[in-house]
Formats: sequence, structure tokens, C-alpha cells
Amino acid sequence: MTVDSLDQLYEEHLQTVKDRTDRSLAATGFDALVIQAGSPPVQFLDDQDYPYKVNPHFKAWVPIVDNPRCLLIYQPGSRPRVLFHQPDDFWHKPATLPRGRWTDAVELIPMTDATMAPIHWAELGRVAFVGPGHVDAGVDSINNPALLSRLHYDRAVKTPYEIECMRHASDLGARGHQAALAAFRAGASEYEVHMRYLAACAQREEELPYNNIVAYNENAAVLHYQHLERRAPHTMRSFLIDAGAQYRGYASDITRSYAAGPGRFADLIAIMNASQLRLCSEILPAKDYREVHLSAHRILGDAMHDIGLTRVSGNEALERGLTSVFFPHGIGHLLGLQVHDVGGIMGDLEGGVRKRPDGHPYLRLTRMLEPGVVVTVEPGIYFIDSLLKAAHEGPNKSLIDWTIVDELRPFGGIRIEDNVVTTGGTPENLTRDAFSRLAA
Repeated sequence: MTVDSLDQLYEEHLQTVKDRTDRSLAATGFDALVIQAGSPPVQFLDDQDYPYKVNPHFKAWVPIVDNPRCLLIYQPGSRPRVLFHQPDDFWHKPATLPRGRWTDAVELIPMTDATMAPIHWAELGRVAFVGPGHVDAGVDSINNPALLSRLHYDRAVKTPYEIECMRHASDLGARGHQAALAAFRAGASEYEVHMRYLAACAQREEELPYNNIVAYNENAAVLHYQHLERRAPHTMRSFLIDAGAQYRGYASDITRSYAAGPGRFADLIAIMNASQLRLCSEILPAKDYREVHLSAHRILGDAMHDIGLTRVSGNEALERGLTSVFFPHGIGHLLGLQVHDVGGIMGDLEGGVRKRPDGHPYLRLTRMLEPGVVVTVEPGIYFIDSLLKAAHEGPNKSLIDWTIVDELRPFGGIRIEDNVVTTGGTPENLTRDAFSRLAA
């Protein structure tokens, strides 16, 4: 898709955002909305900022992700105005006004002095402010919970523009993953794999939607492994990479697992890949995502039984809590402007909660699926020392083949994650499609 075509979709997206905001403002008694892009905090005892991350509410309106202290002003029936921060600063290069067709849909106003911003909404009536900063003048409510609930609930359903941005983000992520796998196969360290990923995506670390997880061997058992070893291990057994990319502020979130050679672990990866694809096919309209999560436990329980790891069927393993020893997290989450997009356990516009299934406290998404909702599907099987120790001392000890546990423990674990769009029919797998385009 060309940039002009994408910008045309943006115009339609902006109208949807305006329509949703009009309803939310009317329901909560506000006349106008001011959204701050945010600004990075200063490091303790230093004069340097932390990396900047734009307020997701701001980038839902405009694809300006790298210029802090901007403000968006919206009054129903009017054209959105963006106070674009351009300070007189010789220490840093001020941002330049964006160009492109999408800018025709908003009014861009250069702003050199942020303290003068309140004059732009002084006559707009009852004003709601949304953002991490504080505005002293002219606003009636800051981060109003009732307003935020409505905005968050609506955000789960993505517009065609947003889904197209996520296709682009998936393409970038697929390139990075391809480069990372080649580096692993060539014997590179975790750190070197990470750097190859960045180069292939052409994104800096601070531009990524989250910190990459690049884990060899036992490190793959740490769900959010945060280190990057500078030297490759003497023996390469396995490789897990959880890494995404961003396009116009929208994220991809992709995980792949690999075995260094043939054997039971490689066989388990193949079984997991087939299981994951089965779960992706369940991302259907009117489907309760909690049922997808429980289905994942049954399917993974069968996979564990097939490989000889456990001694009962998947359904019995779920009922006994056995699957949670090896699969302790949720099957997925909402994806979009944030990696873990807000509103995942909401039941309605007023902020009602749809409860997680008993015994599954880490599931991030409990909503009913509908066309336009984008989710991750990320089953995993891990060999985590603390969970295995508890299981060895618990009532399910005899249902686990501990010889196979000891065989697989040095490989750490497996996770396979795709980003999937709920449609009116067959789900769209953004991740698999991106890898297919790359291969072609």
C-alpha cells in the first residue's frame, strides 16, 4: 500500500476516533478534550532524560511519536488542532513540522512556549485533560476515570488504518526475526543477535515497542528475560526470541523458538507450532477469549502428553492444574498502540470487569472477540525451576515424567507468538503473512 493510500485510510480512521470521542465526551459531560503527548522524566541526580514514550491516547489521533510536549485539542464538530512543540533550543534539534497528506486532516500550530498553551482552550467550555503531565489552567478534570473507561473500551476495535499500520509493523518484525535467526545459526551471542535485529528493522532500541527478549538455552525459561549475554554459550541448544517493531506508533509482537539440532526438543517445537496454528484459527467473532485460553491449556496438555512429558490427557491436566506448571501465563492480549493494549478485561464502556477463569490470574484478555480486535496468540511450554520444584512437592508429582523434564530443562522453553486480526470470518494472521511476504 502506498503512503497516499495509507493517509486516505488515516482520514477515515480520524473520523472514527472523532465519532467515538464525541460520544464519550457527551456521556461524561465534557465539551472538549486536551491530550498531552507526554514528556520523558529526568534521571535521578542527573540532567539527562529517560527514553521518551509517547502517550498512546495522543498517537491514536496523530502519528507523531517522537516529539514530546505536543498537545492535541479537540472540540466536537471542529478540526483537531495540534500544538506542535518547537522550542528555541540550541542544545537539541527542534522537530520539524510533519508533512504528508495526513496533515491536511488536522491543524498544526507551532508552539515555542508550552506555558502559553492554555489560551488555545480557554473558551471551549468544560475541558477534560488526558496525559501524564499536569496542566494548571483551564481544565476541569485530569484523566477522568469515566472518560478514560469509554476511550479504552472503544480502542480494542481497530480501524482499517490501524490494521494496515500493524501489517507494516509485522513486516519490519519479520525482517528482524529473519536476521536474528541467521545470526543464531552463525554462532552469534545474544547481544549480537539483538544488534542484528535492530539493524534489520532499522529501528533504535527506544523505538521498539518493548525490550527484545533474546534467550539461549536455560535463559528461555525466564518469561521476560532481560539480559543480553556478550558471549555465546559453549553449547548452543535452543534459541527463543520475542521481539517486535513499530510503524506510526502501532506495534507488532512476535515470538519464535528454535532448536540447535534434532531431538525431543525440536519435536516439541514442531508440535507447538501446529498447536499454535490451531489456536489462531479460534480467533473468531463472538468468541469468548477466555475460552481460547482454556482451549490452549487443553491443546498444550495434549502436546505434553504426546511428547511423554505428562501422563494424562490435556483436559484432565487442565482440571488438575498440571498444565500451569509448564504454561503459567495467559494465551495472549490486545495489541495496537501499546504492546499490552488497555481494556483487555473490560466488560463494558463503564469499566465493568469480565473476570478471569479461576486459577488463571495472569490472563490479560477476557473480552468477547469482534471484527477489528487484534490479539496475540502465544502458547508456551517452559521448564522453570521454581514451578518444577513446587510441582515435585505437590499432588501432581506422579503425573509428570521427571526423566523427560531433566532432559528438556537445559533447553529452557518454547513460545510461539503471532498477531491475529478478528474478522467477519477467517482470522487474518499478520505474523504468518509477513513471513510469507518476506519469503516471496
